[in-house]
Order: sequence, then C-alpha cells, then structure tokens
Amino acid sequence: MSLRTQDISAAQAFYGSVFGWEFTPGVEGQGVYVVALANGLPVAGLVESTRTMGVKLPAVWTAHFAADSADAVAARIRERGGTVAVGPIAFGRGRSVWAADPGDALFCVWEGHVDSGWHAGRRMNAVAWLELRTRDPFAAALFYGEVFEWDSWAPDRIDVRYEHDRVMLRADGQTVAGIYGSGATQAQDPVVRPQWHVYFCRSDVDAAAERAGAEGGTVVSAPEDTPLGRTATVRDPEGGLFHLTSGERQTPD
Repeated sequence: MSLRTQDISAAQAFYGSVFGWEFTPGVEGQGVYVVALANGLPVAGLVESTRTMGVKLPAVWTAHFAADSADAVAARIRERGGTVAVGPIAFGRGRSVWAADPGDALFCVWEGHVDSGWHAGRRMNAVAWLELRTRDPFAAALFYGEVFEWDSWAPDRIDVRYEHDRVMLRADGQTVAGIYGSGATQAQDPVVRPQWHVYFCRSDVDAAAERAGAEGGTVVSAPEDTPLGRTATVRDPEGGLFHLTSGERQTPD
C-alpha cells in the first residue's frame, strides 16, 4: 500500500500516533518518499505529491500488486479495457505502473524485489485485508484474474472463489482480498468511484479510532462488530480513507 499526501510530515505525525509507525527514508531520487515500519517491518509507503496544473490532488491509499513483468501486465490491462496512466517507469530497484480497471478503480503494479515483510495478513499495524468495492464484482474478478493470471497458479498458492456475497482471494492459504458489489452503497451509487479499500489490523480499534479523531482525522463509521471483526472507517486530516479491523474474520451463518 502507498499513501499519496500533500504534507508528508503531517501524515507521518498522524499515522505515527494512530498506529505507532516509525518511518525511514524510501527510494532516493523519487521525490519525497518514506516507508512506514511496524515493529521494524515495512507496512506502507508514503509519497508527497505536488499540485497538478495548480490543482491539489486528494490524499488516497492505493493498492500495489507484484508482477514478474510490468510490461506484460500493462499490455493485458489495456487489452482488457483498463487504463494505464503512468508507466512502466523505473522506481528504485524496480519498475511500476499506475493504472485503473474498467470500473475506474485505481491500483499499481510493481516489478522488482519484494521484501518478505511486505504482505497482507493479520500482523498488528499492517495491512490485514484489501477490498474492492465496485459495481460489477464478477467482471472485476475476471479483469484482475486475467491481468495477473491468477489461474496459472496452483490452488494452494492462489485461490479465487465466490463466498458470502464477495469474490474472495487467498494467497498461500491466507485470505488477503475481496471484491464486493451486491449490497455495497458505494458500488450502487453511480456518482461514487469504485475503489480499493485498505483495512489495517489493530487490537484496539476503538482506541485507535479515538486517537485518529484527536489528531485531526474524521471517524466516518464508528467502531462496530462485523464479519470482519471489530471495524471502523476513518479519514485522515487530508481526507485519505482507510479502515481499522481487529482481523478476527468470522464466517457468516
């Protein structure tokens, strides 16, 4: 995951307070970029953006997917109706692509070394879960499955199936993402843009949401018990949307 922000110092102060993250300088020569660490392991990147044509770009969390070839994935994105906005471009020791799926949800592709610490799971203060909220989850699942060739992997490595109103993605036996449409307010609203949502794992969801509000963020949805565990939805002071979850995934009846 990466956060685009207008004020990287303010973002570090906010997320450091909410999650207890520490920060280290990121890739040299790529603008103002830092890596957030939880217990010494990388969990997210923060990049400071500049105004475009005098317009302030909104803060946004963006999902990144690893690939063997950025060029091949970029070609498949175009072939399947997506948009390649930037790239492939060199970034540090690898190459990246910024793109949008046919529903206009933004995502990134990364070709290069992936540190073993960068993964979705239930590690505290790290990414626990990604969820794409979109108007047609089945079309989205086909798009991403074909773009990243999920069916070329053995089922014990990459498994995609429909469960509980979601298309579920498991990697190495760990549930890491879902694609959701039916019943989602944002997916049904033609004005609201489809988006990849990030859930960060916290054992103290209520306290973390309270800290976010105290640090200038906005608690969009108060903490509540859900099939994803105890969850809350928050916007940082610049409007960047993210979710908190206890990570205690339950199976609906």
